[in-house]
Amino acid sequence: MIGDTLSSWLRTLRHDLPASLVVFLVAVPFSLGIATASGAPPAAGLIAAVVGGLVAGSLGGSAVQVSGPAAGLSVVVVELVRIHGWRATCMITLLAGVVQLVLGVVKAARAVPALSPAVVRGLLAAVGVILALSQLHVLLGGQPQLSVLANLADLPGQIAGLHGHKVALGLFTIVVLALWTRLPGRVRAVPAPLVALPAAAGVAWLSGWDVTRVDLAGSFSGWGFPVLPSADWHTIVGAVLLVAMLGSVESLLGSAAADGTHPGRRADLDQELTGQGVANMVSGALGGLPVAGGIVRTEANVRAGGRTRSASILHGVWVLVFAVGFGWMVRLIPLEALAALLVFTGVRMVGLARVRKDRGHGAVPVYVVTVVSVLVLGLAEGVLAGLALAALLALRRLTWVNVRRREEQDGRLHVTVSGSLTFLGVPRLTHELRSIAAGTPVDLDLTIDFMDNAAFEAVHSWRLDHERTGGTVDIDEPYDEWYALAARGTRTGRSPDRRWVPWTQRTRPERRTIPDDGGSTPATCTGASHDLHRRTVPPVRPIFTELARKQQPTHLFITCADSRIVPGLITASGPGDLFTVRNIGNLVPRRGSEPHDDSVVAAIEYATQVLGVRTITVCGHSGCGAMAGVLSAGVQAGSLPGLRRWLRHGNHSLARFIETEGDRLHKGALDVLCRVNVQQQLENLRTYRKVDEQVRAGKLELVGLYFDIGSARVHLVPPLRSSLSVKL
Repeated sequence: MIGDTLSSWLRTLRHDLPASLVVFLVAVPFSLGIATASGAPPAAGLIAAVVGGLVAGSLGGSAVQVSGPAAGLSVVVVELVRIHGWRATCMITLLAGVVQLVLGVVKAARAVPALSPAVVRGLLAAVGVILALSQLHVLLGGQPQLSVLANLADLPGQIAGLHGHKVALGLFTIVVLALWTRLPGRVRAVPAPLVALPAAAGVAWLSGWDVTRVDLAGSFSGWGFPVLPSADWHTIVGAVLLVAMLGSVESLLGSAAADGTHPGRRADLDQELTGQGVANMVSGALGGLPVAGGIVRTEANVRAGGRTRSASILHGVWVLVFAVGFGWMVRLIPLEALAALLVFTGVRMVGLARVRKDRGHGAVPVYVVTVVSVLVLGLAEGVLAGLALAALLALRRLTWVNVRRREEQDGRLHVTVSGSLTFLGVPRLTHELRSIAAGTPVDLDLTIDFMDNAAFEAVHSWRLDHERTGGTVDIDEPYDEWYALAARGTRTGRSPDRRWVPWTQRTRPERRTIPDDGGSTPATCTGASHDLHRRTVPPVRPIFTELARKQQPTHLFITCADSRIVPGLITASGPGDLFTVRNIGNLVPRRGSEPHDDSVVAAIEYATQVLGVRTITVCGHSGCGAMAGVLSAGVQAGSLPGLRRWLRHGNHSLARFIETEGDRLHKGALDVLCRVNVQQQLENLRTYRKVDEQVRAGKLELVGLYFDIGSARVHLVPPLRSSLSVKL
């Protein structure tokens, strides 16, 4: 126990301690900049950073996420401070933390991934625009306005009255940030703010420029316990829910994104939400900004090698030590440099490259509407507008039904229906089906992913009517059995994989009578062949069209002729992947062996020297009848002379079995021989010079597989030259 504790502390000192120092150096200027942008006292940002590290870091569900004041919430806080005052804003933060705590306890975090990603991206992009515009005014030496439109209207005047050194310093900071993010990976291991802000401070000090300084002294002169806002309860509840929602979404999305950047334990989103709630309660009570998971801080933590929550906690300790003992150093940071940092952060939040994901899913309108609505109407109104449009588009997709008709040469009408068949698409579907002339033989393909009861009734009713008027309807469902199961009243879930439906039903295909080329003479055609042409072939026809030109398999697969062995199922392969040899006992006759056999040798030569396969796999199986015959020294082959001669190629496997197991048979002897036989056939392959040369040159790999039929599991069989034992 003591050793484990010491090892844990050593890992913390090795990885998390350096990472915490890097995050601390990034968090201090970010916290000060966000506090300034929020219209809050500068120290409020440091308080939020301390609480985010100590409380959210200890109680949260993510190992690497670092919490603190969030840039996305600054646009909300600045408005709350303007309307209600700072102390009332602290109370709103505290109450928002209570809401988050309750949501975490009732495990509501699982609902966040259900939000439309386009709405979330649109919200973050709009917040980035608002943040960048407001801080651009500070960078230019002016004051931000109360709305996006006002900031845009006032921007030309700010640009016209440039404030010399302040603007130059801000632009210098942005240039350093932009260039640093484009440097090679090893250099970018140092976070860009950690380079840009000291550089800006150094330039301002060396040049003696007149810039605005951040001063912590007296920043909490009016501090006191949080008080309730002097507004009606509807306004207070709306503000609390808005802060809770934005903080929760930013934290949970950041936590989920951080999971993909480290190999450690995945985040518990409900626990993360609970930790954020407690942190906001504490931060609000102490006079700090709202707390949320920060993408910039988390990214810095992961890049610096942080592995556990210790990095986040220690970063909070360093911020506390800095605020208490070294607060005077804050004056070294120019306010214009902080504003430039937030402008750069806001622009990166827009993330236009992410819109490509929405374009692929037809969600660009949702993204655009969310961005515009947030900028013009407000955060809550913009999110509601985006969600409403996303819901309308989803509803529209449910009404989409595509009906295609094609006349076949035999006079049949082929109709393909694709999409989702719901009551919303019934009118169009009914119109298309009823336009089919009476008496027409129809092949109806339902290539659908869903069918509700209204759609089933419409299709079924039309089918009955069409057949009563002399027509025929053959309904096929290539990918599922929505109609068939609904017709039987047994639709309880998704049907099995369509490739195996006829097989899993375990019934003999019925014989059908079809006219051949000569007229109406009966011809035999099994239901399986009909199923192949109607259901299986259409989806895979493009693959076979490509394969018709040339076969290019990557594997030679040698296996038993046993009917229970399905190579495509065992190897998850498709058409054109395997060059297959099947024989009794998956045997490979040794070079020059008797009785002489050229069929397997010819396949090996063609596969390796003409097709250029890179792998030869020998696959045996449990309960192999051929191996039972070998084990009985040919007795079980009975009066089958050809089989008795063929099984002589298994004598080397039997000799190897006796060498390892002895001549005493036991209960599992047959299956042991089946495995040994796979290993021996791999050795037999090496008796062919070309095969052995390719194996030695690393151009060909030999693999042994054993398929346990009873459990339907595949096991890798090591070669005999391996040190592993062949015993079960």
